[in-house]
Amino acid sequence: MSKAIFYYTGSGNSLWVARNLAKELGDTELISIADWKKGNPKIDLDTAGLVFPVHMWGVPPPVIKFTDELKALQPKYLFAVGVNAGALANTLVQLKGVLKKAGLALNSGFSIIMPTNYAPWGGPGTKEEQQRRFDAAGAKIKQIAAYIKAKETRPVEKGPLWQRIVFTPIYHLATPNLAKMDRSFRADEKCNKCGICAKVCPAQNITFNDGKPVWNHKCEQCYACLQWCPQEAIQYGKNTIKYPRYHQPDIQLKDVLKNR
Repeated sequence: MSKAIFYYTGSGNSLWVARNLAKELGDTELISIADWKKGNPKIDLDTAGLVFPVHMWGVPPPVIKFTDELKALQPKYLFAVGVNAGALANTLVQLKGVLKKAGLALNSGFSIIMPTNYAPWGGPGTKEEQQRRFDAAGAKIKQIAAYIKAKETRPVEKGPLWQRIVFTPIYHLATPNLAKMDRSFRADEKCNKCGICAKVCPAQNITFNDGKPVWNHKCEQCYACLQWCPQEAIQYGKNTIKYPRYHQPDIQLKDVLKNR
């Protein structure tokens, strides 16, 4: 194997980006970070990429944890794509520092803007607004692929200065409490006990008790459970019941569950 993209996804945005980028690069394997097992056989990598959603204006903890695995693979060229809804903040600068501590150099880092899946703050926008973001993302993916093929070393992209000043401290304050932020999840009367929420959770955080889902304080705040529930039965706090659900329309549930 010469090229691989390691992706982390909840609603499918990052998988869509990873899939389209792999298509542009050619001969590139897609590997789920959530499904990677410690001790997996070492693979020979010339080029490796990390594609992940920006969580709480920073790098999701599972991606940070995965850098230990990536260190063992020692890719010759390493890039990253932070998928966000317009608030990249300091995410890629943060990742560059994490990788440096692991003895790895981040050769390039890019931002891709997609519809939001952060349900507590509203829906993803109209279909027309979503399509505009998909079209812009597709064009930028082609540009990113050209940089990667040329193995260009480029400064990582950053959010505006105000985002980096305001949101970076919030990330560091909120992340230690992330796992227990699932206290606000609940299943309402529409729940039909199908179990999809438990199957789609990358943290294996959901179990069932008396036929109802229970969140066990290992949450990663990806909202896969809420967004993929076919009954729209899962709520977070008081407001999500009035917001439309979203998962990337070209990504199917079977794509997310493939290796689970």
